[in-house]
Amino acid sequence: MLGFLLFFFGKGNASAQVGMVGQEIGIVAGPVAYFTDYGLRWNLKTNSSNIGTGVGLVYYLNFAYKADCDCYARYSFFNDHFRVRAEVDYHEGELNHYGPIAQKENTRGEQLRGMIGKVSAFEVGAHLEYYPLSIRDYTAFAYPVAPYISLGFNFVGFDPYTYSTLGPLEDNIFPAFEGYVSQEPGTTWSIVAGAGMRYKLSIGSDLVMNMQWRYYNTDWLDGLDHDNPQNKFNDMMFWLNFGYIYYLNF
Repeated sequence: MLGFLLFFFGKGNASAQVGMVGQEIGIVAGPVAYFTDYGLRWNLKTNSSNIGTGVGLVYYLNFAYKADCDCYARYSFFNDHFRVRAEVDYHEGELNHYGPIAQKENTRGEQLRGMIGKVSAFEVGAHLEYYPLSIRDYTAFAYPVAPYISLGFNFVGFDPYTYSTLGPLEDNIFPAFEGYVSQEPGTTWSIVAGAGMRYKLSIGSDLVMNMQWRYYNTDWLDGLDHDNPQNKFNDMMFWLNFGYIYYLNF
């Protein structure tokens, strides 16, 4: 995780930069909603039921504070409104087919209902957070809540698994999915857009609520990439998480 930050700041002065700025660590966790090829993507039942769990470790560079002197940094717009966040997280969940065809009491409906997918993914990345309100004012308790938006990239390692409750998958697969199921692990990357807020708990700690939308550069995260008209997008994920942030330098 720290390696991402070293890459951003360059090898020559990375150690000096990290020692000069404020640093924060934390842990977050919460539910994950998967938007994949299981079920109908915008179907309410699909979106509310294909839910997993995610947990992550986060690390921040806080440019408004200087660790080498225990004081605020010289003011600049960037220092007072941006943080860099690195994170390592893991999420997993079970995927089921929902929709009109899956609800039918016939062979195809049974095949869809019996097809179960499992997704697990490990992600590491770096994001830039923008705070419209002053970070140093927030640190000084000028206001208790600090909203923000963020954008970044993650490297992703994923491992899908698919089976059927009716028996061997190859004998009970929905006809349109034949040849489009993979059990192989892989790697990809994701674009991560987020929004959230911090709540000032004490001078050296915050509570955080964060919402992230992740778009993956693959359609195999769930192990299914069927060639049907409704399969228009790569896999996506929405993560709502809550956590605790501790300021290392305060």
